[in-house]
Amino acid sequence: MSLVVDNLWSGYGSIAILQGVDLRVDEGEIVAVLGPNGVGKTTLMRTLAGSLPVQRGSLQFDQRDVTVVASHQRARAGIGYVPQGRGIFPQLTVRENMLVGLYATRQPLALLDETLREFPALQRKLGDAGGSLSGGQQQQLALARALVIQPRLLLLDEPSEGIQPSVLDEISDILLRFKRARNLSVLLVEQNLDFAASLADRAYMMDVGRISRQLESGELSDDTALQREFLGAA
Repeated sequence: MSLVVDNLWSGYGSIAILQGVDLRVDEGEIVAVLGPNGVGKTTLMRTLAGSLPVQRGSLQFDQRDVTVVASHQRARAGIGYVPQGRGIFPQLTVRENMLVGLYATRQPLALLDETLREFPALQRKLGDAGGSLSGGQQQQLALARALVIQPRLLLLDEPSEGIQPSVLDEISDILLRFKRARNLSVLLVEQNLDFAASLADRAYMMDVGRISRQLESGELSDDTALQREFLGAA
């Protein structure tokens, strides 16, 4: 399994935010996409998930052309998506939120309990409304809802945003367990370099709609240099 993005152009209406993006995620690999706000990272994730149309270029998933495939069909093909802001249904219970994912992809109900074993905090909140959970619990719910369909590729957009370090450690542990147990591939958009470095095998830097540089895992540990060069830190 692999995701191959070739010369991808995408955006909103006639405005192209992505302008020739090339990247690849191989089976069992965690790849980070880093860069400051406004360079197109979320547009990239929405396009890969099928929420935005491809203007030019192609997307190959598992040697299948999914360039014009609808978002629900991409989910059934094995692409899970956790959007920025989590995207849970606040009025539905934890259990109902997860069932939405199962029903949409026609997966067996048994996967609900199997996935929840990895999320003990959610097991105690199954009957609670999603909107009543803490920010960290909502992020775990969004992740659990994406994982319950047993994706082969998980798209994660800014999962560390507004989350305390202890919850981030739990999320990191969960992702690494799924990577080892299921050979899960992950494409991770992040600005938290510590979190990205704890997970990613390698990374791409984005700058104004394009990939500007590739980084190996060892380079991600040099937080100060990366912040100064790419994230505008003092």
